[in-house]
Amino acid sequence: MPLLRGAPPLPIDAVLPALRDALARQCGAVLVAPPGAGKTTRVPLDLLDADWTAGGRILVLEPRRLAARAAATQMARLLGEEVGRTVGYRVRHESRVGARTRVEVVTEGILTRMVQHDPSLEGVAAVLFDEFHERHLTADLGLALTLEARAVLREDLRIVVMSATLETEPVARLLGDDAPVIVSEGRQFPVETRWRPPRDGVPVPLAVAAAVREACADTTGDLLVFLPGIADLHRVRGALSESPPVGDPEVLLLHGGLTLAEQDLVLRPSAAHRRVVLSTAIAESSVTLEGVRVVVDGGLARVPRFSPRSGMTRLETTRVSRASADQRRGRAGRVAPGVCVRLWGEGTHASLPARAVPEVLEADLAPLALELACAGIADPGSLRWMDLPPAGALQQGRALLADLGALDAEGRATSHGRAMAALGVAPRLAHLVLAGAARGCATLSCELAALLAERDVLRRDASEHDSDVRSRIDAVRGRGASADVDRGRLERVRQEARALRRSLGAEAHDADDDPARAGALVALAYPDRVAQRRPGDAPRFLLRNGRGARLPTAQPLGSAPYLAIADLDGDPAESRIWLAAPLDEEALRAAVGTALVRERIVAWDDATEAVRAVERERVGALVLVERPFRNADDALIAEALLARVGVLGVTALPWREPALRLRERLAFAHRHFADGYPDVSDAALLGTLGEWLAPALAGMRRLADLSRLDLPALLLDRLDWPARQRLESLAPTHIEVPSGSRIAVDYAEPDAPVLAVRLQEVFGLRETPRVAEGRVPLTLHLLSPAHRPVQVTRDLASFWRTGYFDVRRDLKGRYPRHAWPDDPLTAPPTRRVKPRGR
Repeated sequence: MPLLRGAPPLPIDAVLPALRDALARQCGAVLVAPPGAGKTTRVPLDLLDADWTAGGRILVLEPRRLAARAAATQMARLLGEEVGRTVGYRVRHESRVGARTRVEVVTEGILTRMVQHDPSLEGVAAVLFDEFHERHLTADLGLALTLEARAVLREDLRIVVMSATLETEPVARLLGDDAPVIVSEGRQFPVETRWRPPRDGVPVPLAVAAAVREACADTTGDLLVFLPGIADLHRVRGALSESPPVGDPEVLLLHGGLTLAEQDLVLRPSAAHRRVVLSTAIAESSVTLEGVRVVVDGGLARVPRFSPRSGMTRLETTRVSRASADQRRGRAGRVAPGVCVRLWGEGTHASLPARAVPEVLEADLAPLALELACAGIADPGSLRWMDLPPAGALQQGRALLADLGALDAEGRATSHGRAMAALGVAPRLAHLVLAGAARGCATLSCELAALLAERDVLRRDASEHDSDVRSRIDAVRGRGASADVDRGRLERVRQEARALRRSLGAEAHDADDDPARAGALVALAYPDRVAQRRPGDAPRFLLRNGRGARLPTAQPLGSAPYLAIADLDGDPAESRIWLAAPLDEEALRAAVGTALVRERIVAWDDATEAVRAVERERVGALVLVERPFRNADDALIAEALLARVGVLGVTALPWREPALRLRERLAFAHRHFADGYPDVSDAALLGTLGEWLAPALAGMRRLADLSRLDLPALLLDRLDWPARQRLESLAPTHIEVPSGSRIAVDYAEPDAPVLAVRLQEVFGLRETPRVAEGRVPLTLHLLSPAHRPVQVTRDLASFWRTGYFDVRRDLKGRYPRHAWPDDPLTAPPTRRVKPRGR
């Protein structure tokens, strides 16, 4: 019988012999069987008498508790037995297995616990992964650990991966040894697909309700309706209650939060009534509703999305993949020809993703990191994965576990971490339960963990105005307004709290179960989400990571100085707080532990425009205590003031006239004699503030104090003594002209310094004066008696020969009392005018 990839699908009656033959020769196989093939119930029972089982158990993995119980019940029924004999199941907080059990249906997380307890899986002959296409994080981890157990300890362990919509080649390669791919054509009845995209603007629940009424009018059999979340189930049920379909069918809800009795009621077929089963994706696979002939698919699903930036996992409503849509469609053809109504068009269908993104690529990997640490696996790359967990997300998960005390400095699981993993809840909640019990709050901790693991027990209208987790504790304990409470969720929370309390054992005690301790316990689970109230009237808070958060409405919780936040929406602008508890400073300190930082800060304060020295105790962005620090080191104060000058630039310094003139002379000297004369440009001075300015800042704290600086002295201090002495000859401050006046030289332009002098004062001066030891001629601005430039020249001799006579002709009449000799080279220079009357 051909077992090669690409072989035509086998009839259902030939599949089981082919699989038995494959597993007799190899340790792994892939089975692809469409909905209706009954692989979950047929395969385990057929393998019971295979020689290689040798009395060992067959583990069947299901993605959900509902599916595990349903599969075990169906197999037991086929054998004519009660569940717990040949076929049993084990899910969290519930087990029905016995000494004779040969087929054990377990959820994916249970397999991880089993491998942690016994890596060799002794007594297990085969592990069957059902509905593997869903690619849950726990399924990927379970397969990786099972493959490791087979490679290292159990070469005889058989592994079968089963699905109806699986990419077979990657799985077959992962199983190794050219694992055969066996495809069944099944016994699927034909299903008519009807495309019913809703009109623009019509909400999905109303569109679904309309499609249900239409289907009830022109089809027969029960209806299975897929919706993204529990709230949507209630909305559609309300719409159908207001306007019932033809025949007034019984409307039932199916989701993972139902009690066992409620689930059994939905799964049990009814001959008396036509039924409309409103379901989440839980009915997409693994669950058989025998009377279903019609599927109405809203095309949406609620999937978890983890944001590494915020550290939050939120449920997002997204379009289903084509593989999921096919799974849903197949529910209509299990027992007879059926109809699938899709609330989208064929064009939209073509644009849907082929398959959902595996959880391992976008989920919070803290649970995975904890399981790997408990298994002693330091490098996840040493395992065989369908998709290797992203290193960044895994590192973020490990960092959280270290904060919770679950991992030691080497990344190994601590005893606390192993105890957390054994509880089977999210790491944060496991830490809450264990740390709370150690503080004498066992029952309160279990109630809190159960509440935080479940959807809010308060109805939406009530929760909009009450974000206090203590209100939920009161509800769990039977206090408070019952009209605001979802009774189903509340009962599930109570059951989970009782189960967690039992898992702690009798030694855990309840010295204090006051709900007032809730904030301290929530902070243990979410130390990264403690928050401090901001100033002002609005209920706004600052989170430890520096981001903002707010309460949706004014409520007593808004006046708390600190909050421990269990749930917020992760809005990048300002997150909305959905669930929190008040927190006092002592509890906050206890929750953050070694993350509390004590520091002394000397820094510039914009509000006071001065250097401020304080002592602080803070955790992240939250400053718990701040007081003045009066004995701050002068060097630190100077450094802070220097940093402020660095921000403002050297123009913030008091550049009075003498300092500016000296700086220009030094710039000239640097331009022409770089050796010994440093660069004094803005950029150069800014880059060397620590060398020349810092020593002069002792005792200064404010910008106004800088007015006391002697900048000329500071600039000269940068020169050695010979350079200082030479500066006067290189760049003299004044030049004496023939009249005897000492005229200041302007060095603003280093390549052309200027000497501005009245024309009469340089009579007899034959050559242009020079500086820089004769290398640079001055630019003469020859001035009129009114000190206005009449000539600019660097060649005075040429001016006397030609230009002077033009100037003399123009100005003599205007300034008759000033000397205008015929021969300026022999005329006496003068600063004076002629006396009147002469």
